[in-house]
Amino acid sequence: MRILSIALNPTIDVSSDAARIRPTHKIRTHNQRQEAGGGGVNVAKVIAELGGNPELLILSGGVTGALLEDSLAKLPIKIDVVHGGEPTRIAFIVHEEETNLEYRFVPEGPLISPVEVEKAMALLGQFRGDYIIASGSLPLGAPEDTYARMAAIAAANGAQFVLDTSGEPLKRALEHGGIFLVKPSIGELSTAAGHKLTADTAGEAAMALIAKGCTQHVAVTLGADGALLASASGIVRLPAADVPVRSAVGAGDAFLGAFIWFLTQGESIAEAFRFGVAAGAAAVSTTGTELCRKEDVFAIYSVSRQASE
Repeated sequence: MRILSIALNPTIDVSSDAARIRPTHKIRTHNQRQEAGGGGVNVAKVIAELGGNPELLILSGGVTGALLEDSLAKLPIKIDVVHGGEPTRIAFIVHEEETNLEYRFVPEGPLISPVEVEKAMALLGQFRGDYIIASGSLPLGAPEDTYARMAAIAAANGAQFVLDTSGEPLKRALEHGGIFLVKPSIGELSTAAGHKLTADTAGEAAMALIAKGCTQHVAVTLGADGALLASASGIVRLPAADVPVRSAVGAGDAFLGAFIWFLTQGESIAEAFRFGVAAGAAAVSTTGTELCRKEDVFAIYSVSRQASE
């Protein structure tokens, strides 16, 4: 099966460690790592790590865009690029060793033109495959109905549309409908619902989206409370895996990439959900910008299955 991942606002993720973070002082860092990142990029990387052959559509610009493309060229991912006039953003992640806290600095990204948006839409329209995964924020200049338009293109070409975003772009896409799976965090679902949700009330809000025809499935990540999957048949909830938490970078992307990849292996959506939770847990147990490792995902998934039997 063919999977296309979309990253309209990719990043160069630079992570490092510091003994202590203090205001006004020069902070010396060490263990610097640099990776291609951003929602859709991370999703594609996870699918490739698990053995899939994903395709990736990115917007890229400037010297940092060249760095992004060079990093991705080393991976088994087929890449389509829309080149823009402004440079790709750089995000910074610093782990404070004294407290074990992680600080993440994520800029809003470049300003793109309507021409660049339409080039991305044209490339999307050429895709003939099974799943289209749009993940991440929109760059400046992209209309808030961008993901809604993508859902319509996916439906017209017979692909299942999967979405992980937030704010007004998420709201517009849900209003349009035609989504196979949407993956909000509990905070993002609260914003979409218009009121604060808890782990115990998130399922009802997710089921309401399904009842309205916005989406077929809703996978809600609940942080330390695990995750839930809402479908027409009901709600499945899984606890968080018992793993050491080292970094939150890419955990949601790992969850989503693994979820969809497992579906393409002929597994049920309930088992794909379990596999996605395992991948998210594997991702938080790695440091810095590193995503999940295949062997860790399968090990955590195996433990989860045994615990449910």
